[in-house]
Amino acid sequence: MSAFTVRGQRVVVVGGAGSGAAAARLLVDRGALVTLTDLRPSLDHQDALAQIGVALSLGSHPVELFTGADLVVVSPGVAATEPSVAAARAAGVPVIGEIELASRWLRGRIVAITGTKGKSTTTALTGRILAAAGIHAPVGGNIGTPLASQVAESRPESIHVVEVSSFQLETTDTFHPWVAVLLNLTADHLDRHASVEEYAAAKARIFSRQTEEDWAVANADDSRSLAMARGGRARVVCFARDVRIDEGITQADGWIVERGASGDTRLVRTSDVRLIGPHLLSDVLAAAAVARLAGASPAAIAEAVASFTGLEHAMEWVDEIGGVRFVNDSKATNIDAARQAIETFEPGLVVIMGGRFKGGDLRLLRPSLASRRATVVTIGEAAPLMEEAFAGAAVIAHADTLAEAVRTAMAAAAPGASVLLAPACASFDMFENYAARGRAFKAEVARLRHGRALSGGSARKTA
Repeated sequence: MSAFTVRGQRVVVVGGAGSGAAAARLLVDRGALVTLTDLRPSLDHQDALAQIGVALSLGSHPVELFTGADLVVVSPGVAATEPSVAAARAAGVPVIGEIELASRWLRGRIVAITGTKGKSTTTALTGRILAAAGIHAPVGGNIGTPLASQVAESRPESIHVVEVSSFQLETTDTFHPWVAVLLNLTADHLDRHASVEEYAAAKARIFSRQTEEDWAVANADDSRSLAMARGGRARVVCFARDVRIDEGITQADGWIVERGASGDTRLVRTSDVRLIGPHLLSDVLAAAAVARLAGASPAAIAEAVASFTGLEHAMEWVDEIGGVRFVNDSKATNIDAARQAIETFEPGLVVIMGGRFKGGDLRLLRPSLASRRATVVTIGEAAPLMEEAFAGAAVIAHADTLAEAVRTAMAAAAPGASVLLAPACASFDMFENYAARGRAFKAEVARLRHGRALSGGSARKTA
């Protein structure tokens, strides 16, 4: 099989954000004639791209540009149904994603991690464990660092730890992880995928190019994920927080253990896990499973886990004011993620929810809200949907802004209770992304603390 090359080819990169810009730079470096197109009329980094020889087509996606290309590389935010992309496919032009492009030039092996919830936490922790074990393990993909920017540093001994979304997986072709991880699967992104089945099919592509020499790491607590992993050709390693497994990574007697025919090997005390919420323990188990496949010692796993306090915007402890705790889970952008976050807390919880709805059945949250005697403060486009879905299961309040929502939540919370940002929605109606939403939440909590201090309130911060 001949090596993949783009030298002298006309390549169109669609989308000028991080992954698109990284793809364009990589393609120029590999000798392609690159045009980057974006629907926005200008880009912050357009001058830097132009200086390295990238032609720019901004403000529209000209069909003739796409149909006249030798290759089209799409960013994750570009849907397959975009008319110019569809026209390119109809004209026989190959269309791939940035993850697929970069993977063709990596020299090291790939650990690819996907799932509806927990991808970023698992990816980050896996990278930390491998680094503690002395392994060159660049971390990237959907977590924020484009895989295309890692090609130059890739070495044969590298293990690239890559978070991959359904949007990225649906534009893969030869993408071949040595270890593929499926954390869980529940309804999500139904504003883009036509059905849950289409969403699941995109996720299943993580296993499609694996061979009998590869590994599939699957969640035995999630029967659908486990079945998808077993449907591939790779060897399957399980992890489980709840169900009994005879082999794999699980918890027993206060320890995370590697269970096998010869018994349990202790890896790390569960009391050393510093993440909020029992559901995040599953992410630690998955990371430990990958680490053991990569040869990491129990000591390296224990060291990395004990020092890992989680990611920003993922069950992130923010502050305690007047005995009320504030937790930022802005990454909870779907219904099941919000449910798991809600179920972490005791009765009296106040939840800020809303944004741009991605589909699914909001009524699935009713039992969790009711059992916690919750108050829901709704924001954004989805507020009317939530108010209808949660009627009778929770006290409902509405806020026009996130600032108002934080103040309303504080007023509704009794001392000893928690205020949780778990939107169950995308952020794009009010914010650029979930991170901007999370930062805004933290800023409003800080203002609340400052305001109480000015007024002589009893604000108290704990470690």
